[in-house]
Amino acid sequence: MLDAKAELDNGNRTATIQMSQTSMHVRQKRAGAELDVPGKLETMIQRGSRTYRVVTIIAKFVYEEGGTHRKLQRIIVACIPSGDLQDTYNPTAKDTIWLAGRNAPTLGEEFRVRLNYAKLSSKAAWRVQRITEPQPIN
Repeated sequence: MLDAKAELDNGNRTATIQMSQTSMHVRQKRAGAELDVPGKLETMIQRGSRTYRVVTIIAKFVYEEGGTHRKLQRIIVACIPSGDLQDTYNPTAKDTIWLAGRNAPTLGEEFRVRLNYAKLSSKAAWRVQRITEPQPIN
């Protein structure tokens, strides 16, 4: 699964995803209750005679606005692990890589969650990479 996002320069800490974009369960506390919401992707997929582990790659383009143009500040690439690695990356609601999402249950919106880059990086630094000097495209 690959997801590309673009946000203004204050978007350095998190990336919002839907449950259809991950094979992990989201275990977290929200509004005082512990949640365990399963991702909607399988942990493995079969293509012909081969089996592949499902991961989600997020490429987030962080920019600033200046008049009529936008200037790319950095690209953040994050790899959300397969649900097979649940016990390593999000074993409990207290030991989580997630923050509350930008959904409004009172309006009937589907559950969303925000991946916290710092929490994921603390578990495996290679899973979050920042490209801070984007090269011009000729």
